[in-house]
Amino acid sequence: MPALAGEREMKDKNEELVRLRQEIDALDRQILECLKKRYRIVGEVGRIKREMGLTVLDLGREKSLLERLLRENQGEFPEESLKAIFLEIINTCRSAQEAVKVAYLGPEATFSHMAAIKFFGHGAQFQPLESVLDVFEETEAGRTRFGVVPVENSIEGTVSTTLDAFSDYKLQVCGEVYVPISHDLLNQTGRKEDIRKVLSHPHALAQCRRWLRKNLPSVPVEEVSSTAFAARWAAVDPSVAAIASPLAARTYHLQVVASRIEDFRGNVTRFWIIGKQSPEPTGHDKTSLFFSISDRPGALYEVLSCFAKRQINLTKIESRPAKSEPWRYLFFLDCEGHAEEEPVKECLRELEKICVHVEWLGSYPAGEAP
Repeated sequence: MPALAGEREMKDKNEELVRLRQEIDALDRQILECLKKRYRIVGEVGRIKREMGLTVLDLGREKSLLERLLRENQGEFPEESLKAIFLEIINTCRSAQEAVKVAYLGPEATFSHMAAIKFFGHGAQFQPLESVLDVFEETEAGRTRFGVVPVENSIEGTVSTTLDAFSDYKLQVCGEVYVPISHDLLNQTGRKEDIRKVLSHPHALAQCRRWLRKNLPSVPVEEVSSTAFAARWAAVDPSVAAIASPLAARTYHLQVVASRIEDFRGNVTRFWIIGKQSPEPTGHDKTSLFFSISDRPGALYEVLSCFAKRQINLTKIESRPAKSEPWRYLFFLDCEGHAEEEPVKECLRELEKICVHVEWLGSYPAGEAP
């Protein structure tokens, strides 16, 4: 009798397992049909927008859509996975409206490439370029719709080349994305004793300086244009090691000598999405600008008061040398809010009256900082 009872219990469990798997298969078919329907509808939306002369791509709406889904989820489905799934759905369906071509600081597998994929998904057409200025050039010329450029690192500070480029190119900031930076030491064999030279981008070398001094004190280091370029070099030269991303290891078929060799944990780089038109307000935006002030007591205080009396939070402010005038300075500033919202709009109008120069760089959905 106990044996028969055990057999019945096992049979019941197998039947339950079959039923649940059939239910999963049915749900998968429903999901597939919903995805196909969503893709078709997004294509129709794009067609109507083009006929009305409207901008097809709406980065602000995409940001709001994702935030709404996370609220409605109420934590039931793992949030990070939900974001990743719907970002890819949104980005893939975007191609039904318009093929989005995106320039980034290449070659393939740089952190800029990772930022581009994180923001636009795998469905975009990515164009690797040799320098930040090339990204600005291609985007301004319209050969790519958007560009992805680094603007700030949590350890090394502001990327001067990116900020300086806005004085020469008529582009706006359309979005931002944060990418955690993790550096691996890579070569062909995975053995430290084979390394005769270490290559990487100057920022990566600076972020791993202490580790290199302790573990490879007699090995020379050399700066190159990108971490991915260093990985490409290591892929053809067995004496070279590269400091690069885990993505570079997979892309260029390299072995990991040591992982996470950065001197400080929590290293994050902020990237800007640049283009020709800033998104509409989403309710969770940032505005970036340059301004210069006259050389008189209280001038900076007067500027900052414009923000304080309107309860506008400043998230960043720093001074930068003015290239055209020695010992004169520009201020770079980020604040919360959108230039089309009344408090920020009023503040910008007042700044134009009291500043020598004001240059609005863009208003865009605020990225989620780790």
